Amino acid sequence: MVSHGGHASPPRLPDAPFPLAKPARVSGEAPRPAVPLLLLALITFSGTVGMYLFVPALPEAGAALGATTGAMQLTVSLYVLGLALGQPVYGPLSDRFGRRPVLVGGLVLYTLAGLLACLAPSAEVLILARLFQALGGCAGLVLGRAIVRDTSEARQAAQRLALLNLMVTLGPGLAPVVGSAVLALAGWRVVLLLLCLLGVANLFFTWRLLPETGLRAAPPDMPTLLRDYLRLLGSPVFLGYAVCGGCMTTASYAFFGSASFIFRELGRPEHEAGLALGLLVIGISIGNWLASRLITRVPIDRVLVLAGALSLGSTLLLLGVVLAGWLTVPWAMGCMFAFTLAVGVGGPPALAQAISLNPRLVGSASGLYGAIQMGVGAVCSGLAGLGRDPALAAALVLAGAAVTGQVALRVALRSRRRAGGAGGD
Repeated sequence: MVSHGGHASPPRLPDAPFPLAKPARVSGEAPRPAVPLLLLALITFSGTVGMYLFVPALPEAGAALGATTGAMQLTVSLYVLGLALGQPVYGPLSDRFGRRPVLVGGLVLYTLAGLLACLAPSAEVLILARLFQALGGCAGLVLGRAIVRDTSEARQAAQRLALLNLMVTLGPGLAPVVGSAVLALAGWRVVLLLLCLLGVANLFFTWRLLPETGLRAAPPDMPTLLRDYLRLLGSPVFLGYAVCGGCMTTASYAFFGSASFIFRELGRPEHEAGLALGLLVIGISIGNWLASRLITRVPIDRVLVLAGALSLGSTLLLLGVVLAGWLTVPWAMGCMFAFTLAVGVGGPPALAQAISLNPRLVGSASGLYGAIQMGVGAVCSGLAGLGRDPALAAALVLAGAAVTGQVALRVALRSRRRAGGAGGD
C-alpha cells in the first residue's frame, strides 16, 4: 500500500470487480487537512451515546407517558435499527457531495429529532423521534471514520482509529451512569434534552472547525457511486475484513445483553452486571490503546491475526468452562476481559483495512462496514436470547462468531495475496 505522498497507484485486486482508485492526493497537491481528533470523537460517539444515555430513564418515561414496557423498549430497539439503516446511505452521499454538508445535514436531523423526543407528548411520538434521532446520529459514525481515512494514510489511519475508538468507547461506558444521575436530579426529559444539546454543540463545532476532506476535483456521479457501492459487496477482501471486524466487536452484544441473567444464575445481584460491563468497557479501551502502539511496530494484518487468536482462545475457553459446569463470576469476567481486549485491538485495523481498499469510496465503505457490523451485533444478540441457559447461549454465540471472524479474515488475506496486494502496510 502506498502512502499519500507516493507516485505509484495501488494494485488492481482481481477479487473485486473494480480497480482500486488512485490516491485522492498525490505528490505536489495540497496536504491533507488537519482535523482535531477530539471533534471526530464527539461526532462519532454522539450516535451511540444516545442509545445508552436514555436506558436508565425507560421506566420513569414509560410511567409518565402511560406506556407499556414493550413500547418503551421500542425506543431502544428502533434506535439500533436506525443506526444500522442510516449508515449505508450516508457513505455514498458523502462520497458524492462531500463530508461536511452531509454531516451537517445528519446533525441537524439528530438535533431536531432530539428536541421532538424531549417534548414528546406520547410514547408513539417518542418512538418516532428516537428513530429519526438515530438516523441523524449515525452520520457521525460513518463520517467520523471516513474523515480519519481522508486525512491519513493507511497505517496512520489505523493508529488514529484506535485512538478514536478509545475516546468513543468512554462515551457509551459512562452514559448509563450520567443518565442515572441526571434522571435522579432532573427527570427523564432532561436526559433527552442533554442529547439535543449535544447535537447543538456538534453542529457548532463542525461548522467552525471541520474543513471539507472528501471532495475531489471531479467527484464521481451518483450512478457510478452506487455501482461501485454494490461492487464492494462482491469483494472478498472487503467482506472478509468487514465480517471479521463485526465478529470481533459487536458480537460482544451476545454477552452484554445476557449479563444480568448470567449473574442472577450465578447467585449474584443483577446490579453487579452493570459494574461488570463497565470493567469490560475498560478492557476495550485498553485494547484500543494497545492497538495504537502495535500498529506503529507491527504490520496491520498481523495485528488482526493476533487479535483474532486472542478472541478465539478466550471464547473457546469460556465455552469449555460453561460446558464443564465450572462457570463462576471470576471465570466469566476473566474470559470476557480477554475477549474485550481483542475487541479493542482488532476493531481499528479491521476497519482501516476495509475502508482503505478504494480511496474514492471511503465513505461508502465506511457506511457499509458499519451496517455489517451492526447486523452482526443484532444477529448475535438475538441468538443469545434463545434457549433456557443464558450463559451457554452467550458462550456458543461468541465462540461461533470468533470462528466465523477467523474464517472471514483468512478469506480476506488469501484474496489479497492472490491479488498481489500489500496487506500489512
